[in-house]
Amino acid sequence: MHSTPARWKMILAFAAVYIIWGTTYLAIRFAIETLPPFLMGGLRFVIAGALLYLWTTLRGVPHPVLRQWKPALISGVFLITAAQGAVVWAEQYINSGLAAVLVATVPIWMLTFNWARPGGERPNQVMMTGVAAGFAGVMVLLAPWQTGDRDIYLFGAAVVLLGAMSWTGASLYTRSVRISTSHFQTTAMQMLCGGAVLTLVGSVTREWGRVSLEDVSALSALAFFYLVIMGSVVALTAYTWLLGVAQPSRLSTYAYVNPVVAVALGWLLAGETLTPRMALGVAVIVGAVVLVTMGKTSARSAPAGARGASAAGATPSDATGVAVVAAAGAALNPQAPDMPAIAAEAATDDVVLFESLTDPQPVEDH
Repeated sequence: MHSTPARWKMILAFAAVYIIWGTTYLAIRFAIETLPPFLMGGLRFVIAGALLYLWTTLRGVPHPVLRQWKPALISGVFLITAAQGAVVWAEQYINSGLAAVLVATVPIWMLTFNWARPGGERPNQVMMTGVAAGFAGVMVLLAPWQTGDRDIYLFGAAVVLLGAMSWTGASLYTRSVRISTSHFQTTAMQMLCGGAVLTLVGSVTREWGRVSLEDVSALSALAFFYLVIMGSVVALTAYTWLLGVAQPSRLSTYAYVNPVVAVALGWLLAGETLTPRMALGVAVIVGAVVLVTMGKTSARSAPAGARGASAAGATPSDATGVAVVAAAGAALNPQAPDMPAIAAEAATDDVVLFESLTDPQPVEDH
């Protein structure tokens, strides 16, 4: 077991999760100003996945066999190609803050899908209130009743919502499969597969013809590398480390902090529109996510012996809630792969990466 972490490490890790992940939507907007969206997104995940895969290899994690790549490809296509591809495409037409808020509905979809599936978990009244409020917030935000000149491109918003549903379905799928014994290797494989397919989508749509290095702005280039290094590696590593050392209730707060950060930065730095109606919709959706993450679920038929403590020291109901928040909240940023397995198992085998980034002393494997 790891000893109690230093306070400064906790602060640094939470800052990374709150701030870095909150900035990625604006970074995407800046990146696709002079870079085609699918190629930008695809190459970002391929590079980030390659870096994570290299790190796991250097740590001595065995290379996966061919059969392990099948679930990685399936989950990667839905998590990266479909869900994250939807975000990068839609941000050509909608504000980055709006995209962040729509993706913030993933906890609501996660709860709904998980409840609807056979043997799913029943939410309590607080969570059901959150679901209803979330759908009401989406309606207020998008205002489908508007006529004439609209302040939101509905099709672009709908694409992001479909991407959120894709993420949710893939998250539930990955809870039933085991891709690798290393969570970071699983993440790397999903990034590589999903990123490669997203790059292929960019090739099929002839985006290579739109790439001209002379026309790529310094801002787009910096945003691209920021997404690769800070978003896909640093913040993800901090998040995974926190799953093993932080209280679930504290960690779940990023699920509703990230969209607020994204909306504020889009308004301050990019001049994105924020009307009173939009602000109300954002507030309602964020409030709904708070309710969903605060509530608890109960299994329809709990197996014998399922009432013991989890690996992370939480009760089974707490672990279930964290798994939903982890899988759903990770989608709040378009660089994070699915994390339900890490939430359930506290990622104790991979926390070395974060500690190696914050402590020059060698860290023993656990």
